[in-house]
Amino acid sequence: MSLREQIYSVLIVSSSETINKILSQLLSESRCHPVRIVSSVSAARRAWHEQSYDFVIINSPLPDDAGIRFSIDISAAAGVVVLVLVRSDFYGDVREKAATNGVYTLSKPLSRSMLGLSLDWMKATRERFRILEKKAISVEEKMAEIRLVNRAKWLLISQLKMDEPQAHRYI
Repeated sequence: MSLREQIYSVLIVSSSETINKILSQLLSESRCHPVRIVSSVSAARRAWHEQSYDFVIINSPLPDDAGIRFSIDISAAAGVVVLVLVRSDFYGDVREKAATNGVYTLSKPLSRSMLGLSLDWMKATRERFRILEKKAISVEEKMAEIRLVNRAKWLLISQLKMDEPQAHRYI
């Protein structure tokens, strides 16, 4: 499936109506659904526990917290891409902490085109995660198959008194 056909779920954590409006417009153009907007970190944590999202966009600071710890915590979840928008005077410190945990950061103020470009990067990253998730499932399936063969082999060894090479050939 191409990027143009993929649909992404999004959680926006922002108390700014302006940013919410701009992001909602960009996301609807980018085939994102559902888009859920919450205005605090505590509401974002509740939303995160109710549903997983492909993208989480945090407009820091928020009324109850800066949102940086939350961004780092959820970036550890498989498949989620996190973007934090921070004021320019905090950008350096936040970027250093966030980047080492796989969180994208952008300095405010920012343009609509920069947000659009960031969404493109997020989509590319999410698709990369999808590929890695498929590979991980494939490896897990292969490991399960190997475990099953080994169990059968050890049953043949213990029940039919075969040695390991004989049991392996028999299987």
